Amino acid sequence: MRTDCGCGCGGDATRASAFVRPRFFAGQLLTEDDLGLLVDYMTAKDRLHNRSLSGPGVVCGLDVGCAPCGGGTVTVQPGHALDSSGNDIVVSCAEKVDVQALVREQRVAALGVDCEDPCDGDGARGYGLFVRYRELPVDPVAPYATEEPCPSPGCVPSRVREGYRFLVRHGDFEDHRHNPGTRLLAGLGPVRRADEARDRDRRLGFYTDALFAAFLGTDRPFRFDDADAKRYTDGLAWLRENAAGEGAPPPSAAREMAEHVRALAGAVARFDTHDRAGQDELTRTHQELASVQEARRVLGTACARLGDADWEAAWPADPLRRSLARTVVTETAARVVPEGGDAEAPLEVRLLAQGTPLGHALRVEFRADLVLIRKWLLGRLEEGPGVGDCTLRTKVAALDVPPPLPSPPPDSVERTTPAELRWIAKAAAGLTAAVRRFVTDTACATLNPPCGDSTDPDVLLARIELKGCDVVRICSATREQVLPGGSAYGEWLPKLYRLRELAERLCCEPPPCEGEPQLSSQGPVSRPYAEGLLGDWPRTGDLEEMLSLLLTPAPGETPPKSLHEQVYTTPSEVTDSMQELAVLRTRVTDLTAALEGLRAQLGSAQQQVARVAERVPERLGSRLEELESAPRGDDEPPTDPADPADPADPAEPPGPAVPPAKRARSPRNRKPGETP
Repeated sequence: MRTDCGCGCGGDATRASAFVRPRFFAGQLLTEDDLGLLVDYMTAKDRLHNRSLSGPGVVCGLDVGCAPCGGGTVTVQPGHALDSSGNDIVVSCAEKVDVQALVREQRVAALGVDCEDPCDGDGARGYGLFVRYRELPVDPVAPYATEEPCPSPGCVPSRVREGYRFLVRHGDFEDHRHNPGTRLLAGLGPVRRADEARDRDRRLGFYTDALFAAFLGTDRPFRFDDADAKRYTDGLAWLRENAAGEGAPPPSAAREMAEHVRALAGAVARFDTHDRAGQDELTRTHQELASVQEARRVLGTACARLGDADWEAAWPADPLRRSLARTVVTETAARVVPEGGDAEAPLEVRLLAQGTPLGHALRVEFRADLVLIRKWLLGRLEEGPGVGDCTLRTKVAALDVPPPLPSPPPDSVERTTPAELRWIAKAAAGLTAAVRRFVTDTACATLNPPCGDSTDPDVLLARIELKGCDVVRICSATREQVLPGGSAYGEWLPKLYRLRELAERLCCEPPPCEGEPQLSSQGPVSRPYAEGLLGDWPRTGDLEEMLSLLLTPAPGETPPKSLHEQVYTTPSEVTDSMQELAVLRTRVTDLTAALEGLRAQLGSAQQQVARVAERVPERLGSRLEELESAPRGDDEPPTDPADPADPADPAEPPGPAVPPAKRARSPRNRKPGETP
């Protein structure tokens, strides 16, 4: 059996054949290597089939029961099991197993010394009874003399007997059964972070087409149809009856009031996108619009009450909808409540007309969401297995995501620009399509079963409870069973047919389209109203059904193994603007350049001092050091510290000029024959 692998260059498989069988021919000299290779080949193939097609577990029998006379022993009935390596474990007759002896053996192996009574303690103790495959060399024979330089001494076993042994273990036991949801979780990563990214992506999905429609065709109004008239009528009637009052509404009423405010404000905003002639035409067609000024006053009253609402209590675990509700109130009060609307903010009015209000605070959140989603997606594309789109990571990395902004002041009504709106819309469209493609590919990859890589060779037979020296309880119901199709996937076979049906529609479909929506070329723009923005966001569609099937265990199904989530703290809102960061970076760069210049000048000065010091004699060098270290004033001429008389002192008359003393030559500079 070979274990080497190919280089993977070219079209051949990167893994060569793992099995080599002997080939016999007439006149061949057979050796023990040839015959041993044949045995190894057949044994390895059988183990491979057992391991891959069936998986570890009990095939049949091996029931564990109480001993007839009680005590610390149990009886294991005949049966057949497979371990994680594919070995057959066959118990051919009933076995009486001394559990107390196995407990003592387990303790000695753990402690290294036999120092405790296995019957100690009054409480019940739980163990797992396992069976393990083992091989025993038997039937030794003396080999004939050969020409080998180092023949085997004595007798050599001529047979290998396949057997088993029983043992007990304490604690948790590995479950070899595999749920495909485990692989899905490995692809999506920690569930909390994946849900956070997907929820923010879903919120952006409500806005993507609306953002494009807001700056496309800004010279054309939105169509006002019967559905808009009904929202106008229903919203105005509800708010007339419930908006008036004092104080903030209770949380449940605040949620309902915010939804009616959004609906009525959307209808009024559609009315405001028309010019005067268009509004007169709409009033003649929909007579209920004659009360539009009253609708503005009612909206003003409702927004005043909602301004004091407790949004934390209204959406206690949903910060995304809380932000949307605040934006509904802020944008309605600023763009619709004033008489005639807000003609200076056409983009905000057009967004409100589609039921997707976008204020300053929400734009800041959208920018932060885009950065978070892109970071999560790039991380999962690096680590997650099973992505079918080979260009997805390149596309996500190339997306131009707008940078985050600092948190705005409360109730800010700063207007946006078409350029910023287009930037956010294009980034949101690209990321939404990429997230859907990634999640779809990850879900589809779970339908391909992985090979088992368990290193646990033991097969669980029963869970045993001991009290003192007696076995008091035996449970075999939770052990692994070899099922049709293998124990790894046998449990979820009822789901497989529906999953395959969903995969045919999802997994090989073209990537979702991204880009600007197609609007009508003339006349009013026909745009739907965003239903359910503040309500629950149901997860529907084929992809959501596939994810639900994979992650929701059926009755009796082994749940998917959860990941060990890393400690992750969601980054807080950005507090520094990008302009301030750019200025700081520029200052740091200037300071770094100045510091490098000073270092260069210091190095040059040190080199000059070193060259001068090499030319100055030793004594003069020390003299210069004394002069440099002597304290003196800035305007005072240097003096000889060895001369007590100061020539600048008028009290002392100057003496005759004394020629300088002739310096004696040092022995190393004296000429030959010269005396000192």
